[in-house]
Amino acid sequence: MIRRFIVGTTLVFFGIFFAVASPATAASKPNLVLITIDSARADRMSFLGGKGATTPNLNHLATESFVFEHAYAQAPGTVVSHATILTGSYPQSTGLSEIGGTLASSLPSLPDLLKGQGYKTAAFVGSIELDPWNGLAQGFDRGFQSYDAGFRPVIPGDAKPSITERNGAEVAAHAIAWLNKNAQSGPFFVWVHINDASAAHASYNATLTAADAAVGKLLAALKGQKIDANTAIAVVADHGQSLGAHGEDAHGIFLYDETIHVPLLIKLMEAQPTAKQVSAKVRLVDIAPTLLEIAGIPVPSQMQGQSLLRVAKSGGGSDQPVYSRSDLPQRGFGWSALESWRAGKYLYIRAPKPELYDMVADPAAAHNLAQSSKATLDTMASQLDNFDRRFNGQGGKSSSELSSSELQKLSSLGYVGLQASSSTATAATGTDPKDKISLANKVADAAPSILAPAKADRAVAALTPVVAGDGNLYLAEYLLGVALAEKAQYGEAAKHLHNAIGLQPDSGWAHYEIGATLLKTGDFKTAAVHLEIATNRLPGFGQAHSALAQAYDHLGRPEDAQKERAKAGEK
Repeated sequence: MIRRFIVGTTLVFFGIFFAVASPATAASKPNLVLITIDSARADRMSFLGGKGATTPNLNHLATESFVFEHAYAQAPGTVVSHATILTGSYPQSTGLSEIGGTLASSLPSLPDLLKGQGYKTAAFVGSIELDPWNGLAQGFDRGFQSYDAGFRPVIPGDAKPSITERNGAEVAAHAIAWLNKNAQSGPFFVWVHINDASAAHASYNATLTAADAAVGKLLAALKGQKIDANTAIAVVADHGQSLGAHGEDAHGIFLYDETIHVPLLIKLMEAQPTAKQVSAKVRLVDIAPTLLEIAGIPVPSQMQGQSLLRVAKSGGGSDQPVYSRSDLPQRGFGWSALESWRAGKYLYIRAPKPELYDMVADPAAAHNLAQSSKATLDTMASQLDNFDRRFNGQGGKSSSELSSSELQKLSSLGYVGLQASSSTATAATGTDPKDKISLANKVADAAPSILAPAKADRAVAALTPVVAGDGNLYLAEYLLGVALAEKAQYGEAAKHLHNAIGLQPDSGWAHYEIGATLLKTGDFKTAAVHLEIATNRLPGFGQAHSALAQAYDHLGRPEDAQKERAKAGEK
């Protein structure tokens, strides 16, 4: 939820099918539909035994699908989790964070691999977070021939309102229009992201029902095109929602089941007469390999997940440990990052104050056994250490790493002591997020107010005492700076945005916001430096190129300005 405001702030599985033909030997390649529902908790789904939301379409789909009872996200945030879903890689490898970044081109990508095998590919998303040009998901468009986003972040001094969300009905309508034109002309892969359940203005159960209705429209469209018999469908949530559990109002910080245990349905091309429950633990990192195997496409060795077809065929007996992590506490607030390890009946959370829970006896994770079950704690910690060592010395450049040129530019502006890359250490050191969750809630609560100038006063009033009490909170400084710019208090805004960059110098959005703000103050030289970094980190964001062109105009660099305007016109 928090990340959205930074920028503007989941098949008929087989049964009979598997006995007749494997996906690799099917006469024609199946269509693939991936539906991700943002912020949907597993325990609210009636097909998983939960009580709460009314989801008739998902319930019916579950009767024809494999239902994975214990599916877990690798991160509690939209951007990082979707990067894992689309690449079959863990967060350490994708290099994404919830304050932005660029998906590494060296990673195998599900849409890119499918496109290379003759699939038509299209994406339809409901949040600016997943906009690869105007949001936090730089590089997500790789492999997609069509990527329907088109959101608008907060732009300092611009009277046009930001556009940060699109409801599920509208997203589904866009996807259906594409299907009406393309569904009959060869195999396709369509990803549809439904964002209703993350809405803060309605009851959670009602938003899940709205998301279910959007899914129903998509399923009806497939049936209407008479292609449902050759279409595999995956429905999954990227993460859940805390709803106050453990003190967290929304999501993004903690790794308990409320935000990490998610619904997952997989339906293959022939409907099963009854649903099959799969009890093994599975992971969202397994989704891309699963869809590739269904399509009969070899899974690249670089992918770190494994196909779930084997798990389902075996009846779900091969339980895999599950890893998850949250970098937002560190990146957004300067606290300790969190990691979790689910193995057997236990949940271990690596934090400055370690946590261990027996999830069979204590499904709400209310009784920490870290002190009373030291041997089990040590075993789980050792297993997590062994997992983490897989990523030590991993090649490739993180999207958060500053280039030597960027370091030079920042040094010229008075930023000192900057590191080439932001800290993403796995060691549980520093402030435990459990001790500061109320502060994170305050920042998240204030964030929506920056989306409209008329509400900026509220954000300023809420965030000013927060930053006065703690000057190391990137998100608070960033959001306060944006809110002040909305109020045309550009000098004060620039001070807080400057602080934000000192805390997270790789933040392309902070560089854009301060650059656009400094244009208003007439400091074109400093604005140009920040906007050069912003356009390097947000290459598809046309407004950043436009702003840089303005700065160049004022600096007497018309040829450079013309180049930037040409780049702005490309998107």
